[in-house]
Amino acid sequence: MELYYSPLACSLATRMALYEAGVAATFTRVDLKAHRLPDGRDYAAINPLEQVPVLRTDAGELLFQNAAILQHLTETVAPGLAPIDRAGRAQLAQWLSFISTELHTGVFSLHFDKGTGDAVKAFARERVASRFAYLERHLTGRDYLLDRFTVADAYLATVLNWTQVTGPDLGEFPALEAFHRRVLARPAVARAFGEELAMYTAEQRQAK
Repeated sequence: MELYYSPLACSLATRMALYEAGVAATFTRVDLKAHRLPDGRDYAAINPLEQVPVLRTDAGELLFQNAAILQHLTETVAPGLAPIDRAGRAQLAQWLSFISTELHTGVFSLHFDKGTGDAVKAFARERVASRFAYLERHLTGRDYLLDRFTVADAYLATVLNWTQVTGPDLGEFPALEAFHRRVLARPAVARAFGEELAMYTAEQRQAK
């Protein structure tokens, strides 16, 4: 199994899940600015959209899209990171879809896209408030999105990391902030986050 990733991108959620499940994998870093792999190959040969993550399965298949990859892991090597009942799996799919569409693509991708104008970024900032308020209500009195830690929590924690760059201040949403801290404190998650934070920090220092 091979994960194509970029430090602190949404691919971090897959690394978290793999570490939580104790699954061995190869991690191949992608230069998203140059669209190159470490050996100089064009990353578009792996993913024509030049996005991460991509998971190469043990069978050699390439899987795209974070939500699909995370669900695949729970169906193959990490069953403990998903509910086993039909209703629970539907709720997991619901949360993965929410994070992917309402937060990742619907808010944060707009901030990080260099082609996004100020008006669109202002729209994203306004939009995130209602989404975070929804999460705040759901997480009040709860430790995780579902009854226990799942891949959806890994994805949400990864997305919440980006608020350090884009805002808003998670302190405005106490339950959501507590959730973020709780997930990052898990040993496997802390290991994954720490490794990629060190890579990202070194990358930024080198760029300067």
